[in-house]
Amino acid sequence: MILKKTMHLLMKMRDEDPDFVYSFQLDEDCKLTSLMWSSGYSRRMYSHFGDVVTFDTTYRTNIYNMPFGMFVGVNNHFQSVIFAGVLLTSEETASFAWAFEAFVEMMGGKAPVTMLTDQCVAMGVAIGQVLTETVHRWCKWHVLKKLVEVLGHLFSNEEFQDEFNKVVNHTVSIQEFEASWKQLEDNYGLVGHPEMKRAYKGRSMWAKPWFLNDFCARMTSTQRSESANNVLKRFVPRNSPLNLFVQQYTKLVSEQ
Repeated sequence: MILKKTMHLLMKMRDEDPDFVYSFQLDEDCKLTSLMWSSGYSRRMYSHFGDVVTFDTTYRTNIYNMPFGMFVGVNNHFQSVIFAGVLLTSEETASFAWAFEAFVEMMGGKAPVTMLTDQCVAMGVAIGQVLTETVHRWCKWHVLKKLVEVLGHLFSNEEFQDEFNKVVNHTVSIQEFEASWKQLEDNYGLVGHPEMKRAYKGRSMWAKPWFLNDFCARMTSTQRSESANNVLKRFVPRNSPLNLFVQQYTKLVSEQ
């Protein structure tokens, strides 16, 4: 019944907005496994500002506990623009691959130049399979969050803060980054520290010197997606059925 109401709502939206599009998947029992939709306005915004996209699935719908992802970018005033929303039943590679394929198709075949995500392995594999020409970057904030937490005692030291900030935000060459990182480890007894090793191992996915020639619209994190998720929570009542969730999300997009 809820699925039927949702399909009727989507068809009504398409009648009201000829450029509105949606796509979905059903399993062998005709249960919904994936649903993506985008308004005509969002698609037009993507045609102008879709070179850099952040994607995040930290939000969970309350009644179904389905991961909900938003494709978000920035306009020429550096204001967030939501391009599409997608509901998934899993966060496995196949689900993300379907989402990325459907997204590009909805956007007229234009893939993002750069995409920022968290460190989800399945998401990274799907990007490599589907968005073969897209530069994939990790959200720097997510990478460094754990590091900041475990090294909290050092961040009370202003000298350490300054050196750390210089390494992660202001080095411009790979050689400079490597030397500065090693110096930081040596100066503060961090050689072999597990979180330092973890961040360093993935440096080519988040550190500035590896992306100097890639357009990123001044974005280094997925926090625009996460901020949009926080706004969505205010629009969608707890335990909302699927059709109301879609309706309220669309209202959020129309008011952005």
